[in-house]
Amino acid sequence: MRRVHLAGPASRSDLANYTGLNRSTVGDLVAELTALGLVHERAGVRGVPGRPSPIVAANPNGITVLALEIFNDSIAAAVIGLGGRILARARAERARDGSSPEATVARLAGICRTLLEGRADQPPIQAISVAVAGVVRRTDGDLVVGPNLGWRDVPLADLIRTSLSLGVPVFTGNDADLATLAEHLRGAGIGCDDFVCLWGEVGVGAGIIAGGRPLSGRSGFAGEVGHLPLSPEGRLCHCGARGCWETEVGEDALLRRAGRAGSGGPLVVDLILAMADAGDPVAISAIESSGRWLAIGLAALIHTLNPERIALGGFFATILPYARDALTAALGELAIEPLAVATIVPARLGADGPLIGAAELAFEHWLDDPASVPLIDRPEWSSAADRRVAAKEVDATRLAI
Repeated sequence: MRRVHLAGPASRSDLANYTGLNRSTVGDLVAELTALGLVHERAGVRGVPGRPSPIVAANPNGITVLALEIFNDSIAAAVIGLGGRILARARAERARDGSSPEATVARLAGICRTLLEGRADQPPIQAISVAVAGVVRRTDGDLVVGPNLGWRDVPLADLIRTSLSLGVPVFTGNDADLATLAEHLRGAGIGCDDFVCLWGEVGVGAGIIAGGRPLSGRSGFAGEVGHLPLSPEGRLCHCGARGCWETEVGEDALLRRAGRAGSGGPLVVDLILAMADAGDPVAISAIESSGRWLAIGLAALIHTLNPERIALGGFFATILPYARDALTAALGELAIEPLAVATIVPARLGADGPLIGAAELAFEHWLDDPASVPLIDRPEWSSAADRRVAAKEVDATRLAI
């Protein structure tokens, strides 16, 4: 199940080679997954010697997750099915007006209801998973603090569960961690065991894969690199400390240097980049400064973690083509040569990374135990009704990355 979910359709022969099981056993397992509604089969490719091996593909509607995103400037929701397919999505701007968690969740719930009404004839959602710009406690999934949101000690999973009333498990995670999970499984970090994804909008965070495993720290708070104190005499950060890296490298810093302080948002960033394209010296200088400050923090991460690859997502992916020269030059001066071998690339999944990662967090339970997927009466299953087995109930427990 994990193989077809992450890598796409595969023949029974490929699955036998991948698992080391014989083809008869693979056939039995595929039949069970088909009866559960998790995979489809189609005829194999002809034109090669021997009998063609059937192709097994994930059924996007076999498990569907409602993935949510709460950022400073935006909120979003998506229905994501097995195989990582985005079946529906909606995104809306969020004003930086200090909206309460309750008001934000209520607005997000309205977006979700519109999405789900458009899928009324499809199987129901089986989990909700939330990517949020803040520190999420691993033990209970609560938002401990979201400095740029202005939130602290928010029982986010409970708010989502109560507001949507879908009666399904609710998962929560930090936006950068979940973007990293998605990029590692499906994007710029595929096949890379030592990988960092730096995600930035107003705030800055990173997800870290070390030795093929997420590095989460004792309480799950690892990766808050935006609050590295890289400029001790610098500006006051939203977190209350002074001189955090994000005060010099985040979106607000670029806008400030370009003379657009307080305006905020992706459209203003795009305007600054267009001004740089047109040769505006203030815009060019602002972007180059962001590139140099980006190099300062990346050098610290490279020296500490020695990653093979670093992906830049969100705001950083947007400015990378403009800031790369300044970034590369500064990094060459700051990083010790034997360590400065990390490849720096844009995140491959774009703005959908945190949503896809949120869905993957929820999928993990069922990939570990596909037989636990709740059985639902579906017309396409009628011919397989006699093969169904009782599924184990999924506990509606708050989990977090």
